[in-house]
Amino acid sequence: MTSSSSVQQAREALGKRLREIRKDSGLTARELASRAGWHESKCSRIENGRTAPSDDDLRAYTLYCDAGTQTADLLATARNIDGAYVEWRRMERSGLRRAQESVLPLWERTRHFRAYSSWLVPGPFQTRAYIEALLRSIRDRRQLPDDLDEAVQVRVDKQRVVYEGRRRFAVLLEESVLRHRIGGADTMAGQLGHLLSLTTLPNISLGVVPLSADRTALWPVEDFWIFDDAQVNVELVSAFLTITQPHELGMYAQTFAELADLAVYGAPARALITSAIDSLG
Repeated sequence: MTSSSSVQQAREALGKRLREIRKDSGLTARELASRAGWHESKCSRIENGRTAPSDDDLRAYTLYCDAGTQTADLLATARNIDGAYVEWRRMERSGLRRAQESVLPLWERTRHFRAYSSWLVPGPFQTRAYIEALLRSIRDRRQLPDDLDEAVQVRVDKQRVVYEGRRRFAVLLEESVLRHRIGGADTMAGQLGHLLSLTTLPNISLGVVPLSADRTALWPVEDFWIFDDAQVNVELVSAFLTITQPHELGMYAQTFAELADLAVYGAPARALITSAIDSLG
């Protein structure tokens, strides 16, 4: 996977916009390529979304098409597309702390959070011990610079969004998340006990999809977060994906709603969590 469908669609939309700028200027693709010193096929590749334009390419479009007022906006658009699919090795090349800090502005401005997880307890609801076990594993597996203590503290500090302001959290967990042992039995017992305490907060809805649920119509999917109705983030094995295309946002919102219908809440959810604690021995 080199790009998500939303990234490709955004790239094609940028290409279409560049084609319109060129046509409005009266230049043919061959003429623009000649003036810019490009191979004559380059305009076609950019305008059809097959090649991502560099900053210099965008400046050439606006220079030779007499559209200088659009340069800044085009550059910002292209950089947003580049940021939609970010490989972990790029995000974490200086360590884990930067990756943790990168999402802070998004978390600060969001008021309605929806999260689904089939793998792990979501970050804002993790205990320090659980966080440390996870980040240590990532550091070792990806052979990253050692800034573990700082990265753990950033994630712990970020959890203030759960308690400050008028933010609402709707969280769905597969029951298997409660059974995946992260950091050993003691760490998991503390983590599951913390989940029980979170179910008492008025701004949090915690649902658990039981292992016994009929999954014929909808099976477990990748972990994802929906931030208001503006953005979805998905953590892949190799990369961090940001989705903003309206039709894809709608797909994730619909999937969340369908998963929510499969979940149990309140006392039944707490019973599943308690059962998982008991299984730790």
